[in-house]
Amino acid sequence: MPQNINQPSNQIRLTNVSLVRLKKGKKRFEIACYKNKVLEYRSGVETDLDNVLQIPNVFLSVSKGQTAPSEDLKKAFGAKTPVNDIIMEILIKGEMQVGEKERHAQLERVHNEVIDIVAGKLVDPRSKRVYTTGMIDKALDQLSSQGGAMHKTDDGKGSGTATPTNGESSKEKGKEMPTWTGVVTTKSAKSQALDAMRALIAWQPIPVTRARMRLRVTCPTSILKQAAKGPTKNGSNEEDADGAGEKSTGTIKDRILSYVEQVERQDTLGSEWEVVGFVEPGAFKVLGEFIGGETKGKGRVEVLDMAVTHEGD
Repeated sequence: MPQNINQPSNQIRLTNVSLVRLKKGKKRFEIACYKNKVLEYRSGVETDLDNVLQIPNVFLSVSKGQTAPSEDLKKAFGAKTPVNDIIMEILIKGEMQVGEKERHAQLERVHNEVIDIVAGKLVDPRSKRVYTTGMIDKALDQLSSQGGAMHKTDDGKGSGTATPTNGESSKEKGKEMPTWTGVVTTKSAKSQALDAMRALIAWQPIPVTRARMRLRVTCPTSILKQAAKGPTKNGSNEEDADGAGEKSTGTIKDRILSYVEQVERQDTLGSEWEVVGFVEPGAFKVLGEFIGGETKGKGRVEVLDMAVTHEGD
């Protein structure tokens, strides 16, 4: 005869979860998230909380299915704090709990993603060809094995295989150089890839420079000679290109060409001017915003190649 099993009303059984844990007010609180979604949410890749949480509840123990009593939540987070705000605080400030196997798999996944991003954005400055992921991996290993930096000695010995290119790695004495100590699971792959590229460019364990994007820019000829009002290239940066830069009295055409490191060709086709050339990936967003604002949507920026792997010298 089958027996009924009574389960406490505050027990919820969940499986295949990633836990985020926060200790507050002498109590430990947990939330149950989908695997791989916590880091994506923290880095801004994922914005929908429903895709992160398995269930919008706060637990004392997810493994036991024990939800947190409302009295405990009030004592720890305040009587008027909504449950959603409590969940957000745990999600942002809490510590992720993963098993050894899962931690290793996660680290390997992030590592491979970082290597893929770096390999797609750096090239050999002489041949303009991209490196294999294996060569990028070895170069980063070389940096991390020496404490995150390729220290150079007074007699000129250092990483030894290359000299800095395009002035990207020249730094004033006393300035802190970018370092690389290896991949971690607490940061997004994209941000770590940027750190890795800065370190490789600074220390040159192999000859590297940023790959350039090949673009086509078109603009009505009627506005080319108008004075540009937007921020200059030097007045903007990759992460804050909202117009805080210095103003320039140059024309719209002059300003567009200031973003292009190498012009492949320029043509005037009827009422439209067109330029094809190469720009740094970091300048692409700023250039697009400049053209969109200055031409009121009449100009266009078209990506022809994301990363130039070779070009005629």
